[in-house]
Amino acid sequence: MLASPPLPPLVLRGRRLLPIVQGGMGVGVSAHRLAGAVAKLGALGTIASVDLRRHHPDLMARTRHCRDGPAIDAANLEALDREIAAARTIAGGQGMLAVNVMRAVSQYASYVRRACESGIDAIVMGAGLPLDLPDLTADFPGVALIPILSDARGIQLVVRKWARKGRLPDAIVIEHPRYAGGHLGAASVADLADPRFDFERVIPETLTFFREQGIAPIPLIAAGGISSHTRLVELLALGAAGVQLGTAFAVTEEGDAADAFKATLANAKPDDIVEFMSVAGLPARAVRTRWLSAYLANLPAISAAARVKPRCTLHFDCLISCGLRDGLAKAGQFCIDMQLAAALRGDVKAGLFFRGAATLPFGNEIRPVRDLMAFMLTGIRPDALCYATKEPSPA
Repeated sequence: MLASPPLPPLVLRGRRLLPIVQGGMGVGVSAHRLAGAVAKLGALGTIASVDLRRHHPDLMARTRHCRDGPAIDAANLEALDREIAAARTIAGGQGMLAVNVMRAVSQYASYVRRACESGIDAIVMGAGLPLDLPDLTADFPGVALIPILSDARGIQLVVRKWARKGRLPDAIVIEHPRYAGGHLGAASVADLADPRFDFERVIPETLTFFREQGIAPIPLIAAGGISSHTRLVELLALGAAGVQLGTAFAVTEEGDAADAFKATLANAKPDDIVEFMSVAGLPARAVRTRWLSAYLANLPAISAAARVKPRCTLHFDCLISCGLRDGLAKAGQFCIDMQLAAALRGDVKAGLFFRGAATLPFGNEIRPVRDLMAFMLTGIRPDALCYATKEPSPA
């Protein structure tokens, strides 16, 4: 797995990891199989915390027709326990495991506490400024805290606020809205190409901020649009400590979503990828499927009919602010949990398939996590690599 010459490790809480992080992807796309496989190879694997009950038939049977929001929340917390334990078994003590928690989810504090109680190594938080994360984890000082931010101004704000609480981030994910998949850290679709998000600007500005404040450099992890060894080396030279990949891991053999989900992402062409406003009031990037095309075609009429709903259509508040429930015409008017759950099952007609904008390392091929890690670390296609567990290749 080591390049020649060796790449510097990502050091997190004194642990030396491979400089590749697997991003958290919900609903259920990155659960125990994917996170455990990544950690087993010596990297940071990430479980997405949102609605994990969908991976557990007994929990789904218990809550399928449930109208009791707290009961559904309890089932999801139980699922989180199970997923962390299962991922830890796969990892076998190697690497590190994180749980990704969206700040925009109403139950974010419960997810953070339960993940810490279950022995997770790190909490990664995005989709909003995680200003209270140090408070939520005060009883778990050994858990690494990793905010996801997109520009130098946001990083400075969070670092200053946390410093007043006596805590600094253990690492920071810098996610580029122009390339990442899912919810994006910009105010509107028009802002996605703003140069303030470019790694070549954010990373040097942030490192300068650390020096001026007398802060020891916090590891910076670049995320979005990274699909080659060459780009990994460029970002490390720029000052990043590692890179994060999402879609490339989602389409691996160990990815926790259905095979049809992986095929939809892997076969998407550049013209198939579209940006739009999601229900959380944030831009999002996804594959233009039959459902998404129909939704966007009818969006003016759908937005004009936006009205406040008395409660969540699924009887639990998955988002603090939901365009559909709250009647916010400028935000999305659909149930994101239902559409993402359909995608998880591989329903190409009804699903919402989040995807990054960049090409994938292996095109439309579905490869094991090991192949992806090896390719990113060495630049050599895995067909030409001789693994110790395989017969030497003729080459």
